[in-house]
Amino acid sequence: MTQREQQRLNPDEEIIKELCVSNGVSYEKVSQEGSEILDLEMFFSGFPRMLGLSLFPGLSRLTIVGQTISVIQGLECCPLLKALWVVECRLDEISGLQNCLQLQKLYLYDNNIQRITNLEMLVNLHVLWLNKNQISEIEGLSSLVNLEELHLADNAIAKLGQSLDPNTSLQNLNLSGNKISSLKELTHLTRLSQLRELSLTDPQSSPNPVCLLYNYYTHVLYHMPHLQRLDTYDVSMKHLKDAAESTVLKKMMYYTMRGRCAQRQFDELKAKLRQHKKDQIQLPEERIWVLTHTLRNLECELSNKQGAGKKSGEPEDSDICSDREQKLQRKLDAVRDRLKIWEQRLKKLEACYQRDLALASDRKEMMVHLLLLELETVGNIRFEEGNTNDPWFTSCYDLLLSRFCAWDYKTHHINGIKINRIIRIHNQALRLRFQDKLHFLNMESPAISQNSKRHTEYLFYVPDPEHSCEGDEILHIAETGFKNADAYKALGRERAVPLSNSVSMCDRLRMTSLQKTSECDPADPLPFRHGQLIISKVFLGRNAGVKEGVPIDCKYYPKANSVYLSTDSKQHTALTAPDCDCRQRQKLWYIFDHELVLPEYIVDFEYITQDTPEHSSSSDPSSVTHVSTAVASSESLAELDLDEGALGMEPILKPHPKMLSLDEKSILTVARANVLSQITVLNLHGNSLNKLSEISRLTALQRLTLSFNDLTRLGDISHMPNLEYLDVSFNRISTLEGLRGLSRLKELDLRWNQLTRLRDDMNVLRKHTPALLRLDTQHNPWHRHKCVRLVILCLLKTLTHLDDILVTEEEAAAAAQMAARSRINQASLVAHSWTDSERPRSLSLLSSVHLLTQMSPSPWKHSHELEPGWTAKITTLNLDGQQLTRLSNLDQLVNLRWASFDNNEISHIEGLEHWPLLEELSLNCNNISRLEVSCTLQRLTRLSINSNHLQCLDGDVLDRLPNLHFLSVEDNIISSLHGLQRSRLLFELYIGNNDISTTREIFHLKTLSSLIILDLYGNLLVSKLENYRIYMVFHLPSLRALDGVAVEMCESEAAKDVFEGRLTADMVAEKLGHTNYRELSELNLQSSSIRMVDLAPANLFGNLRSINLEHNNLTSFSGLIFLPNIKMLFLNYNHIESILPRQKVQSHMSNKQILHHKVTSSGYGQQNSRLSREGESRDNQEPLMPSLEVLHLGHNGISSLLTLQLSRLTNLKALFLQGNDISQVDGLEGLQRLLELVLDRNRIKSLNESSFRGQEYLMDLRLAENRIRELNHLEPLTGLRRLFLDMNKIQDVSELEKLEVLPSLIELSVAGNPVSRRSLHRQAVVLHLSRLHVLDGLTITLEERTRAELLSNEAQVAHTQAFSIQGSSSGAADMTLPGLVPLMTRPVPLRRTSLNPGIHTLITDQQEDPHDKGRYKKQRGGVSFLRGLQNDVSFRQIRGASSHYPTVLHPTGHRVFSIYPNSDLDSRYQFHGGPRPKPPL
Repeated sequence: MTQREQQRLNPDEEIIKELCVSNGVSYEKVSQEGSEILDLEMFFSGFPRMLGLSLFPGLSRLTIVGQTISVIQGLECCPLLKALWVVECRLDEISGLQNCLQLQKLYLYDNNIQRITNLEMLVNLHVLWLNKNQISEIEGLSSLVNLEELHLADNAIAKLGQSLDPNTSLQNLNLSGNKISSLKELTHLTRLSQLRELSLTDPQSSPNPVCLLYNYYTHVLYHMPHLQRLDTYDVSMKHLKDAAESTVLKKMMYYTMRGRCAQRQFDELKAKLRQHKKDQIQLPEERIWVLTHTLRNLECELSNKQGAGKKSGEPEDSDICSDREQKLQRKLDAVRDRLKIWEQRLKKLEACYQRDLALASDRKEMMVHLLLLELETVGNIRFEEGNTNDPWFTSCYDLLLSRFCAWDYKTHHINGIKINRIIRIHNQALRLRFQDKLHFLNMESPAISQNSKRHTEYLFYVPDPEHSCEGDEILHIAETGFKNADAYKALGRERAVPLSNSVSMCDRLRMTSLQKTSECDPADPLPFRHGQLIISKVFLGRNAGVKEGVPIDCKYYPKANSVYLSTDSKQHTALTAPDCDCRQRQKLWYIFDHELVLPEYIVDFEYITQDTPEHSSSSDPSSVTHVSTAVASSESLAELDLDEGALGMEPILKPHPKMLSLDEKSILTVARANVLSQITVLNLHGNSLNKLSEISRLTALQRLTLSFNDLTRLGDISHMPNLEYLDVSFNRISTLEGLRGLSRLKELDLRWNQLTRLRDDMNVLRKHTPALLRLDTQHNPWHRHKCVRLVILCLLKTLTHLDDILVTEEEAAAAAQMAARSRINQASLVAHSWTDSERPRSLSLLSSVHLLTQMSPSPWKHSHELEPGWTAKITTLNLDGQQLTRLSNLDQLVNLRWASFDNNEISHIEGLEHWPLLEELSLNCNNISRLEVSCTLQRLTRLSINSNHLQCLDGDVLDRLPNLHFLSVEDNIISSLHGLQRSRLLFELYIGNNDISTTREIFHLKTLSSLIILDLYGNLLVSKLENYRIYMVFHLPSLRALDGVAVEMCESEAAKDVFEGRLTADMVAEKLGHTNYRELSELNLQSSSIRMVDLAPANLFGNLRSINLEHNNLTSFSGLIFLPNIKMLFLNYNHIESILPRQKVQSHMSNKQILHHKVTSSGYGQQNSRLSREGESRDNQEPLMPSLEVLHLGHNGISSLLTLQLSRLTNLKALFLQGNDISQVDGLEGLQRLLELVLDRNRIKSLNESSFRGQEYLMDLRLAENRIRELNHLEPLTGLRRLFLDMNKIQDVSELEKLEVLPSLIELSVAGNPVSRRSLHRQAVVLHLSRLHVLDGLTITLEERTRAELLSNEAQVAHTQAFSIQGSSSGAADMTLPGLVPLMTRPVPLRRTSLNPGIHTLITDQQEDPHDKGRYKKQRGGVSFLRGLQNDVSFRQIRGASSHYPTVLHPTGHRVFSIYPNSDLDSRYQFHGGPRPKPPL
């Protein structure tokens, strides 16, 4: 060994010696003892290279820390190594580990590693630490299937992708301190089912940008519920997972609702476009009918002339025929030319419709994608569609118009731009990135910081179709921002983000590309008419102009953040207006750093050409109808003139008489034959036939023409074995059912009819026309078929021509494939089934079936290698669009959980009993007419049967779906919601575009306490019901969203204000359980919190006679006044203020009252203002409720009778006003038929002249428990028979004398008054009121009246004597007889005592009643007892049993005293007892 080699080896020996010394190994004995060493460590210095490891072949653990090592080497001799630390060194790459196959732990953190490589052989690796390196992409880990712990903190990783999918054993993952900014990236981790710990931020590292986003923790916990620790926090608690689950489910329901709303808007627009097309094609269709009809007539005439010319052999006749034939031929050619023009116009209109429909569909799809993006990012990206009320919308609008120059588009004849929609982008991640970058530049250059606003500009970007790698670059930019400069360079563009401040310059590449690639569109020759651009906020920073010949690259402009390129004005001199300086300001900008560009707005625009109306847009076809009509009318007038010219050419054919029916004679006449069996050709064109009763008798018929008739069916055309040609075009045929027995039919013309059921009609032809070769079905309104031609070819395989077009071999092959797919077999199951056991946790609007279809690969690689029982593994089945007619051959799918059969021809739901584990089922767009489920499906939670023919929802079927949470039956013909009350766990119900029309259907949903989303859009109920939204919110308070719009708190409050306590027909139906309103005679709704009545229409309640609404919250009669036949009305214990609601001036009404005012049916705002004007005379007020006889208004807090307007109830006979606050009796003038009036327990102090004006028929008057002192102004009560004045303040008997003006009074009660406590008041009253029969509840007997008269006479005599004695002896004292009232000064005549002995009745003209006789005998027995007690004590004893003295109504109408102690005034005239007999007037 040379000296140089020894010097070179000496440093290596020193390193090995250091290694030995550091680990306590003798360098001299290392060769002998090295094989026994298992663990080596080297810290901080002394080991610049990995040397001497061959001396330790049994090494199991190697730790190297803080060295200058740049490469891993020397481990070839350490095959047993299990743990390796090479940390805080200078490694540039991972290498030298290919022989360490038993390595389980590898720590390479704090190095300079840029890529993860050379780890493929380490299949036993469990732990890998690569923290604090320069790794930007996760790669090279696919073979590490046993990896359990992976640390990649403090690197430059921005995306995860599917790089960790193979590492299914991963349990601990640390990605802190990286550049992950999207929540969508984290969803890739959901496939790591064993992951328990995840760190995206920790105390040792900075957080990823994604950690700063809203709902970060909710998003992670929902997608990874198996996590135990997240960002060093314990998240194992169940309530955390449940909260995240609940939040996400609510968001998914909300965005599902918004997605349906977007679909609904598209459907509305599609309907408008369809109607617009219908209006546009009406004239062309009419002209085609007229011209075709004329063409057929001309052809028929020409054929007849040619036939006649052949039969005639004379030359003169031949010349005449030839000349006429030439004229016919010229006219025929002219009509054909006109017909072609109108057909071309019809095709052009159809092309315009398809173009506009495709554009609307694209916009809808974009909105759905934006909603999905919002959902996936949990609100960190939001999109706001603007309108003219938004300031930012106006700013964008003005900015775009200011940057548009019409001279730039002069060659394309574009003279304007129309902005259809502006969407604002709220991207939290991009905004944070933009702000961080701006802050960094400001810190780096203070000069830029001072002028940051001057360096900020709004620029435009339009994707270039030729240089775009994404399918929709607009959406990609809105989500992740612009690509970096290198990405644009890879696409063949400049190495920078290309932007412009001019609309024309940014859109130039798109316009050029579409002009090259697009063929000339007959509907619109301008292929780039509609476009989209992005308005971005850009920080230009230091900028410079582009140097000529220098590439646009940041390395050539090291000090610039952006560069610009001005427009070459010389190139556009010819196109620029003399006074336009737009070109001088137009620039192309190139931004080197994509993070300095923040997309903020998406703009849908449309170029306006000279021949296009300025307001034309497919987004609003209604706005252009009048413009298009005006333009079309001017064009059509010229075309119509040309039509008339062609139709007016010679010869003018004479119209032939039309046949209305078909018989043997008419057939022979038309066919010019003698017998029916000889007819082979029959032309019945242009008649008015709707039946063909005799046509089947033409057994020899070969050609039959029936165009331009009124046929609706072809059932009469049957069993015609020789028929080869049949023309039934231009009729009104709606079905081919009945057509049969046409075995030789080769050509069939069905154009211009009303056929809708494609498959059913084609099956008829397949069965009964086996030889059919040519078929024409154009211009029929086929229902829901996008590929009509292919379906027909699939069913009619013999066709050679369809719609006058030759059937190609490719079409026949495609039809055969469709026919094969229409049957469920092993091949279809293999192609459309999956075996996933769990639904992917993904924030998506898709159903489970479609989500699994999109995300999971097919589990079946080779159909010929299927193992036995493979169908039992299938959990997901997607057979959408397979033209299926039956659900067959699926009984082996016993574990099926998610199934979809959308867009098929299924008519019956069958086979569900074989799928007990089914959770979701979709049968949209089929032909199902009945909901049929024969077995109980305990696990079915989602059912969708949209766009079928359902007519009802069977409650028995829903009973078999006990856990149904989601039901969608939109676009059917359902007219009732009956049965839905069985689905008590329903959360979401979508039943839009059906036939729900009545409000009572809503009450079937009131039992669904869990219903939070309801969609009834498109039903008649929505447009018919006033205050629809708040009505629904009131009756279904659990709703959180209605018809795609969230329910606001203010709506709930408004619903309570308007509908709470509102008595409606629906409420009656709900209470009674039926809707037989016309059979209802009595209604009792006490204590129901009713505050208004709206029983409309009133004629439904025509038989209602009695209503009891006691103990409610009514303030007026409200809608009761409209009920025509009400006789008894109980309104005690309410808050009645007046019959009609008070109408106040609008400006002084509160918000709540204004809302009441809008409810017209409740009585507010319905009445003529003249009826309630305060200054109007009551005599002019119109009568109300003409049938009302009994009215109870007790305990309502009424203070004034005037405001009640009771005079309008002109037929009232009994009025109860007890327990109010009335102080004045007035306002009763109109109650001239009143028989009974109750005013007990009020605050009446006195009576005035007008109190009882007009009450001459009043028989009963109750004024007990008031404050009356004087009994004045009772003269009008000439018919009064009973008067109750108990518990008032009458003190003097003289007041009782005033009752003498009541000639009919037979009963009086003054108990409880001060006057009743004076002695002998009874005798005085009996004496003065000679016709009185009952006083204070006791019958006045003959003995009592006689005694009163005797005492009165004695008192008169004694008074006379005393007066004379007083005259003789002035000092003598006044003498009075004890017990006599000293007020009787006038002489009282002695009454006759020859009364009928034993008076048992009170009125002489009244018949005896044995029941009353017994009562009054008892009363006489108690007279002596009552006389011996003080009157006030006796009154209290009587009052202890009852607060009133009830009487009994005799059949004649008079009332007698009743001794029943428990009777109550408020219980009289109860509604269930029927009306009392009418007293005579």
